Amino acid sequence: MGHHPDKKRFASKDLDPLYHCGDRRDFLSRTAMGLGAVALQQLLSPFGASAATPEDRILSMLPSIAPKAKRVVFLFMAGGPSQIETFDHKPRLRALYGTELPESVRKGQRLTGMSANQAALPLVPSAYDFRQYGESRTWVSELLPYTAQVVDELCVIRSLHTEQINHDPAITFFQTGHQLPGRPSIGSWLSYGLGSENRNLPAFIVLISKDASKDQPLYARLWGNGFLPSEHQGVQFRSGKDPVLFLKDPEGYDGEDRREMLDHLRQLNELQHQQWADPEVSARIAQYEMAFRMQTSVPDVMDTSGEPDEVFDLYGPSSRDKGSYAANCILARKLLEKDVRFVQLYHQGWDHHGGLPNNITQQCRQIDQPTAALVTDLKRRGMLEDTLVVWGGEFGRTVYSQGKISKTDYGRDHHPRCFTMWMAGAGVKKGFNYGMTDDFSYNIVKDPVHVHDFQATLLHLMGIDHEQLTYKFQGRRFRLTDVHGKVVRDLLG
Repeated sequence: MGHHPDKKRFASKDLDPLYHCGDRRDFLSRTAMGLGAVALQQLLSPFGASAATPEDRILSMLPSIAPKAKRVVFLFMAGGPSQIETFDHKPRLRALYGTELPESVRKGQRLTGMSANQAALPLVPSAYDFRQYGESRTWVSELLPYTAQVVDELCVIRSLHTEQINHDPAITFFQTGHQLPGRPSIGSWLSYGLGSENRNLPAFIVLISKDASKDQPLYARLWGNGFLPSEHQGVQFRSGKDPVLFLKDPEGYDGEDRREMLDHLRQLNELQHQQWADPEVSARIAQYEMAFRMQTSVPDVMDTSGEPDEVFDLYGPSSRDKGSYAANCILARKLLEKDVRFVQLYHQGWDHHGGLPNNITQQCRQIDQPTAALVTDLKRRGMLEDTLVVWGGEFGRTVYSQGKISKTDYGRDHHPRCFTMWMAGAGVKKGFNYGMTDDFSYNIVKDPVHVHDFQATLLHLMGIDHEQLTYKFQGRRFRLTDVHGKVVRDLLG
């Protein structure tokens, strides 16, 4: 694209219809809300309208909660890791191998269609040994030897529960607060409520492991903005030559051409916004400008060649393979150093309906060392004190086997009644174990934590009252936790 030969003629002729303002009645009707917004902006900002950013105005309407965390990295194990094989030690199950799940334990609770028609529900203990680690004496499976070494940094919650029993609604519920698609994701809510501390990178970035089994799909709506302005959607960073799609200039097109094009486009969009006051037009302008700045910021942050060998050794042998879970953990640390507000790592492959011993061994081998390394790396850089690290999936797994049963081959169905997650870092208790399940890891017997409670607690750690961060859409004020949720204050350090 070359320079336009007659910019003045272009602006005056082609933009004339957008300059038309109509009569006085039309002007007043179109600008009444705009004038009110200007007045409100003046009231909300002690330094005047010009000094207040959209994020300032949102925060000024929220209660004052001292934030413990400035940023979050959420390591999401998509598919539902088995709590029985990882953190929820149930030694009494060994004596019950192959026996039927007691009805007094099941209590008529719903089963998935995959095991509802089984003639029997045979109990299967974990094939792996557990030991207690650290001063906290936290039980950890032999599958996670590296994680075991950092347990005194972890706040392990064994009593998460949800109502969603199938993958799509369960993961959608965890990420957006509702089982049906269309709501904003956690990262989008944080972007909307807090904004970004780095103007050259999005507030919400998503990474997906290329080395994970794709047993369950991941949809872009899981990091979508829903009904929030589109500038708050998560941006997926990929491995390969184009980390962000459509970011590079076309061949034969230079930075000056792009800048000139964006300037003209901004004029068009601003005129459109003056005419119709559509907030999505402002979001579009912000996205174009962010994309322009990302042309230089993304290549820099994606380049890990400057990392010393000891960093790659810390994160494990696959950390030099771009796009792997280990490499994404290093990239996540770099993004957090750049003050990206919310980094989401997805690692698929945890849906173990069969072949569980072999499959979960492979999964843990991929994620154990890099996960522990991320906690260690953040701590030694002084970042763990204001960074929240989260690990877990959308639900747990059943104590009974789905399908055939043997010492070397068994599977576990979906189990929403109880599962394990952990948090580390900013604002949470270190070396702390919370919640308790029964001897079958089937029901919670102490300190239940609903998904909405978890979401409310996460927002609280970021300095936000989950009941106050709302967005009006189709006549109703929506929030991440819907009409539920409470902050689990026992988890707070």
